[in-house]
Amino acid sequence: MSRLNTTFLHLQRQGRKALIPYITAGYPGVDITPALMHVMVEAGADIIELGVPFSDPSADGPTIQAASEHALRQGIGLPQVLDQVRGFRKSDTDTPVVLMGYANPIERYDLLRQSGAFAEDAASAGVDGVLVLGYPPEVSGNLAAQLRHHGIDLIFLLAPTSTERRIQQVTDHASGYVYCVSIKGITGATTLDMTQVRDTLARIRRHVRIPVGIGFGIRDACMARDVAQVTDAVVIGSWLIESLADKPAAAALAAASDLIRDVRHQLDLDAPKPDHAFTPEHPTT
Repeated sequence: MSRLNTTFLHLQRQGRKALIPYITAGYPGVDITPALMHVMVEAGADIIELGVPFSDPSADGPTIQAASEHALRQGIGLPQVLDQVRGFRKSDTDTPVVLMGYANPIERYDLLRQSGAFAEDAASAGVDGVLVLGYPPEVSGNLAAQLRHHGIDLIFLLAPTSTERRIQQVTDHASGYVYCVSIKGITGATTLDMTQVRDTLARIRRHVRIPVGIGFGIRDACMARDVAQVTDAVVIGSWLIESLADKPAAAALAAASDLIRDVRHQLDLDAPKPDHAFTPEHPTT
């Protein structure tokens, strides 16, 4: 069983929700990423989403765009991101790591090496899942097969605008968990409509039997707690990255630890028992 499956099943048995922080690899410093990952796990993170810097992150707001640009200027690309995962794995073999990014760096990685090199090297580094923005199920077959061969989950996005057909397509291909975008917009938005979130989740739950996480627009611990009442996982991104901005390494590590610890505390207050069951397995199709 994969690390993602194990983590979600363990949390479900406890009636707790997964806390998934997102950070951009190489931000705010070139070498800080493995240490950031460790302090967040110690503070209560269950899964780490690690952003792969890209020059045109069209789905991301200004906070993550700026972090990505900063990391790129420091020479952080996909090979360096895999090295950072390897560094993290030297002392943490349990916490799932998901790479989140765009198709271009993956395609270039294979182009400069050979077809399937990314999936093989990601598995060797200790990556558990990959979420590729702008890479829908109908064009993901080759990558999905390569990742599945190496035991890596391919995670897809769904949004309030997703049609029933799109939800079913994702259901047929996704594994690990489904990332539900809470808003109609880019990362870092400041408004979150919980009625819309509940409606979107209800539509997704009619089809999806694996865990569903909510991200985009979560700006404080109380909001995270509200989201946790209706989903399996809460994803914290722009708010976390903003807390790291312009800080030296020690201060950035402390800020990340404090933020994650606060969110973890809120998520565990009166942790509700799940009102549904999921089957976190790889798809057979």
